[in-house]
Amino acid sequence: MLLLCNYYVTYRCNAFCEFCHFADHSQFKETEFAKLDDFKRNVLELNKLGVKFIDLTGGEPLLHREIHLMAEFAHKLKMQTSITTNTLLYPKFAEKLAGKVNLLHFSLDSPYKEVHDRIRKVKCYDRVFDSIEIAKSIGEYPDILFTVTDETYKDLPKMYEIALREDLVLIVNPVFSYFGNPGLSEEALDYIEEFIDGKSNVYMNNAFIKLRRDGGNHVDKPLCKAVTRVIVISPHNEIVLPCYHFRNKNIKITSSISEIRKSEEYKYYEKMEGKFEFCEGCTVNCYFEPSFAFPTNNYALASIPSKLKYSYNKLIKQKFLSTKK
Repeated sequence: MLLLCNYYVTYRCNAFCEFCHFADHSQFKETEFAKLDDFKRNVLELNKLGVKFIDLTGGEPLLHREIHLMAEFAHKLKMQTSITTNTLLYPKFAEKLAGKVNLLHFSLDSPYKEVHDRIRKVKCYDRVFDSIEIAKSIGEYPDILFTVTDETYKDLPKMYEIALREDLVLIVNPVFSYFGNPGLSEEALDYIEEFIDGKSNVYMNNAFIKLRRDGGNHVDKPLCKAVTRVIVISPHNEIVLPCYHFRNKNIKITSSISEIRKSEEYKYYEKMEGKFEFCEGCTVNCYFEPSFAFPTNNYALASIPSKLKYSYNKLIKQKFLSTKK
């Protein structure tokens, strides 16, 4: 059952993060943006197919001039929308996006300005806090997304202080092994797990730690549901299989998505999800979050407490804060 669409509205990015391999800066000038008409047609069909969540992603999604129209369209269909941004362009879009994004994430990689800006290779630390102030002034409560690496995991206490000060949720996003990135050490995993235990205003899917300790996905007993629960669409109006991170096949959307999903080619990738050679050891958060959506294994069960805590913070606590204003 499809749950999530990762819709890449562009591969362009205006930052050059050390741990990120998503943006294609080598083809910066040639990179396309998703066309609004294609987006609307695809999202209408995805909604009928039962997709509940749509992540408007990139690259840097706010580089798309019509990102607010995309968020508005999906939101009107009662789909849960999410955007993660480095905030460089958020002040420009803040009013246009207000009320249209259910999960708005502001990336912050360090509590220290010089470290954050070095990791991002652009000066955007101050813009994050400017954007938080703007967002809260219009009744928005973004999450602070902290991608934790072996270099930065001991900054968790300081990051937590920032989240408490701002009355925002801190999302702890463990970096995953990808394109030579070694991921997190056992020492870092121990530290993170111990620190977040019992903390309010902090979210991390507990199953992510277990997954890493168990060596990630194993092709002989795959955990990944990157094809059956997730659909990835590129800025070029293509379905990307089996996932964006290890894309092996791009299928141009020239017919209905329903028809494409019935094809032998698509069925092959469904059958092979989590079983390709490159799937061995995978811990890519984007696909294991929806893979653990239902309590069908120990990983899914491990994720439940953290999801309940996050839901409390977003649906109850922050709603209360917004009504006080």
